[in-house]
Amino acid sequence: MDLAEDYARAGFGGTLAPADRPALLLIDVARAYLEPASPLYAGVEAAFAAMVRLTARARETQTPVIFTRVEYADPREGGLFRRKIPALACFERGNPLGAFDPRLAPQPGDLVITKHFPSAFFGTPLAAMLAAGRIDTLLLCGFSTSGCVRATAVDALCLGFVPIVVSDAVGDRSEEVHRANLFDLGAKTATLMGEAEAAALLGHAPGGT
Repeated sequence: MDLAEDYARAGFGGTLAPADRPALLLIDVARAYLEPASPLYAGVEAAFAAMVRLTARARETQTPVIFTRVEYADPREGGLFRRKIPALACFERGNPLGAFDPRLAPQPGDLVITKHFPSAFFGTPLAAMLAAGRIDTLLLCGFSTSGCVRATAVDALCLGFVPIVVSDAVGDRSEEVHRANLFDLGAKTATLMGEAEAAALLGHAPGGT
């Protein structure tokens, strides 16, 4: 019995269908993950390109676009998370590695959430803003699969938002870790969806074509 069959037989991998009002959530699309000189460089150019295409599609269909960023204005922000990962110094205010890549940056009307911890929900107003906008489904893209994407998917599920992880538009510094986390997310937390399917879903967003 292979792993997927074993998980299915045990009762994992139920279906979470997208609901009626999706938004595209771009998690920490920072230069830190895209510039080879950065300690956090992850070799995720293909995932980044998929995000650029999906963001264009979201804007075409008037689907809400949400960016998260990490920024520390004070050394105490981030608490033990900062202590655990010294490379998070890339996100200290003023460090250019913490900036959005100019090829995929917020535009007027996009929502930008600043966070200090892995989840886009922890310590931020994101859940309240989604509820106010009647958003019920999140298409999750960004970095990294095993870190902030995973933490955000878990919190989305717990808070009642359907998490759709776009497998072509998330990435990690290790392909093995990336694939293992996608498998586990699909089994326990989220629906996995490829770029083409996600683009089609965006076409059915309110106001979409």
